[in-house]
Amino acid sequence: MTVIDTSPLGVMGPSAPTVVRLSGEIDIFTSEALRRQLLGTLHYSTSLLILDLSEVSFCDAAGLAVMIGVQRRARVLGIRVALAAPRPFLSRLLHISGLDRCLPMVA
Repeated sequence: MTVIDTSPLGVMGPSAPTVVRLSGEIDIFTSEALRRQLLGTLHYSTSLLILDLSEVSFCDAAGLAVMIGVQRRARVLGIRVALAAPRPFLSRLLHISGLDRCLPMVA
């Protein structure tokens, strides 16, 4: 699992979203590191954090739990979390789990 923060601190204005591109597998083996990185990102995020899932090749329940946990923490900080460009398998997983209703999608 690789996290690439595509909008580092100071580069974009406060109204521009913070975009984090995820790649590789998000599973029980990588989820804790991802959780720490995303929670750290919240400290300098704008009012919208977008998780770009276009390069995620696998995601299990641990990965979904990370997304929900980060969303809950972000909400407390006044930050919205949205997902972008999930591959078809991940879109289906989000739909089956009902998380597509909790985590909005952006173009």
